[in-house]
Amino acid sequence: MKTHTANEIIELYKMTPLEPEGGFFKETYQDKNTYGDLPRPFRGRRPYSTAIYYLLPKGAISLLHRIASDEVWHFYLGGPMTIVQISPDGNLQSVVLGQNLLQGEVVQHVVPAGHWFGGYPNRETNFAFVGCTVAPGFDYADFELANRVELIRSYPQHKKMIETLTEKPDR
Repeated sequence: MKTHTANEIIELYKMTPLEPEGGFFKETYQDKNTYGDLPRPFRGRRPYSTAIYYLLPKGAISLLHRIASDEVWHFYLGGPMTIVQISPDGNLQSVVLGQNLLQGEVVQHVVPAGHWFGGYPNRETNFAFVGCTVAPGFDYADFELANRVELIRSYPQHKKMIETLTEKPDR
């Protein structure tokens, strides 16, 4: 079986940089059916579901962010990556997405709506190629990028991880 490189996958799927989060993505599905009157925090119509391919190359990170929907992560190719999430009550959880099931890696993980989350390829990983499915479907109106200072103020016990997965504030 051929081993692919990150650049080959990015080119094959015509992936583009995912701003401001980090990494590369390609939307692969957006349901044509939409919800109308969803409860808060949603505003406006949303597709029933959306899906993307997502690739994090070695050295890249997915900055901490949160969305209004649950997000299901699926492992495809490459090496393991760690997803870090902080619940609204301050519980930090790290989950390794990968193929080594006997070492505790999982091929699928759900990040609940409203949790701060981000991630990074593990040390030995050249890239992690995964998929993300969101329902109700993703909309940038539901996306919030973490502010380092505010997040540390809310969760000082996780300062080191927050500093690792957020941008340094402008001075």
